Amino acid sequence: MRGKKTPEILAELERLMAPATAGDPITGLKWTRKTTAKVSRELERRGFEACPRTVARLLKSLEYALRVNHKKLSRGSATTRRVRNQQFRYLEQMRTTFADAGAPVISVDSKKKELIGCFKNPGATWTRVATPVKDHDFRSEADALAVPYGIFDTAANRGYIVVGTSHDTPAFAAGAIAHWWKKEGSLRYPHAQRLLILADNGGSNGSLCRAWKHQLQTRLCDPFALEVTVCHYPPGASKWNPVEHRLFSYVSNNWAGEPLASLETMLNFIRTTQTQTGLRVKAALNKTLYPTGVKPSPQEMKTLNLAPHQLLPKWNYTLAPRVANM
Repeated sequence: MRGKKTPEILAELERLMAPATAGDPITGLKWTRKTTAKVSRELERRGFEACPRTVARLLKSLEYALRVNHKKLSRGSATTRRVRNQQFRYLEQMRTTFADAGAPVISVDSKKKELIGCFKNPGATWTRVATPVKDHDFRSEADALAVPYGIFDTAANRGYIVVGTSHDTPAFAAGAIAHWWKKEGSLRYPHAQRLLILADNGGSNGSLCRAWKHQLQTRLCDPFALEVTVCHYPPGASKWNPVEHRLFSYVSNNWAGEPLASLETMLNFIRTTQTQTGLRVKAALNKTLYPTGVKPSPQEMKTLNLAPHQLLPKWNYTLAPRVANM
């Protein structure tokens, strides 16, 4: 690493690895598809010298972990594997295209629901006396059931988590993104006319969820005259979604071993989450009631300004503002 300081090469390495990184949102461990030799060559092209062995040491300091093979997968079709690889390549292409144009790219997902009250939280703390908690985690004894929805700005390294107290519905998910855009996104990107959303393939923001598309149109595209492109990770690939290992894992570490005694306690843990590489997080509480089972009618779906992409249109599509609402 001649001529370059370790913090500089670590920062460059993190930028290089971001598109090809997966991770565990609880433990914070990360892994990648790239080999150390390939990473070493890519760093050299960017003006940094680091041999494969040095790259391995640096990756370990960034909490990447080596993995061994596990015989757990049944035989899948070649078509399935090809489609997954196509989507991963397309995701990286779209991220690069938006980033190069200075357009915002966000990664979104719902975090595990949390019981609010004196319940055990996984992890340990350096305290003199252990905190006594309830011996059973009964939902009926919780003061509230918190539903965190995370928005991670990949370029700015900033997180925003909206904590709901109702249900994780498409209306809640789209509303959380709209809230982020109003409070933070539009201020950070005042001239942006389009937004890229990286999302999982199921849940409230699933690719097959018609209500998700409808809510994006009515809550985000039309009110803010914003063109929204959504690219979904293949089924079973949620750990590659940046929000999991670049936001949720650090929040989980921050409150590890600490009971979430109240909603304010939870919000405080989120807001005080930060890393040495610059991550900062904000949080907001949403007590709106979101009923389940709400579906847009066929007539409402026909009014969407929806354009599926040519490649894997079920997983990639763009919603543009409707002229009448601009």
